[in-house]
Amino acid sequence: DAMAPGKGKKCTLCTKILEQIKAMAGDDPDEAAVEAALGKACRALGKRLGRVCKQLVKKYRDQISEALQNGDEAQDTCAAIGFCKA
Repeated sequence: DAMAPGKGKKCTLCTKILEQIKAMAGDDPDEAAVEAALGKACRALGKRLGRVCKQLVKKYRDQISEALQNGDEAQDTCAAIGFCKA
């Protein structure tokens, strides 16, 4: 991936997905906003990425939800769930 040297493809995907969810959840999302964003973001990402997104959300829903409510960076969240090297 030319944009992100030294990072794996999984990391790039995870970051992209989380940033999409974050953008849809807004700046200071509560649980309801996060839940709504989790559903919408995967659809917005298109077929291939949407599939990865759904798997990611299903498996790590709690971590992602918490991270968004805490305002954590996508990169940090992806590192926490093992998609990026911290």
